[in-house]
Amino acid sequence: MTSPRVPLVLLDLDGTLTDSAPGITASIADTYRALGLAVPSPTTLRSFVGPPITSSFPAHGVPPDRVTEAVRAYREVFVTRMITGNSVYEGIPQMLRELRSAGLRLAVATSKPELYARPICDAFGLSALVDGVFGAPLDEATSTKAQVIEAALAANRDAGPVLMVGDREHDVLGARAHGIDTIGVTWGYAAAGELESAGAAELVDSPAELTRTILRRLAATA
Repeated sequence: MTSPRVPLVLLDLDGTLTDSAPGITASIADTYRALGLAVPSPTTLRSFVGPPITSSFPAHGVPPDRVTEAVRAYREVFVTRMITGNSVYEGIPQMLRELRSAGLRLAVATSKPELYARPICDAFGLSALVDGVFGAPLDEATSTKAQVIEAALAANRDAGPVLMVGDREHDVLGARAHGIDTIGVTWGYAAAGELESAGAAELVDSPAELTRTILRRLAATA
């Protein structure tokens, strides 16, 4: 008899599990100053949290021929803030424990380079609460969220059904490329209406509600 497949939940990192905006936005602002460019507004700075910076820099005033320079400058200051300018949202550890206790497999799937994502998850005790951490290569320009999700799925071929959890449109679109529904969390960094427009299956307002929603949706597919 074939064993039942274990459900898999893919979890974004920035804006979903951790409030990383303070460290990221301060580092982005420092990058613009280092390049002699006007620092974007606070709202624009927050929009950098989530998507690859290699796409965000040219979208917000960095000339294409200076993007590599901007990425280098950003990383020089970000490594000093990726822990100190970061924190885990209240209720997240309990959510992860409850989902694992329910027999689900959990994996972080982030557009952040895996080189940074792993030590961040280690520092905040998240690595011990999930079954894997998947991120972009250091050259983020060569990766999309869909490719990060593809790597997570390849490492969990025996799992299913699968859900994505994220706070930005690229989470929704990356998951959709693999036929996966996304639960959008409202405590992250999406602009008003962003998740709905991208096609998130549902929105939740707290980690406790997220736990209930994941369990309900996966039970419906059993």
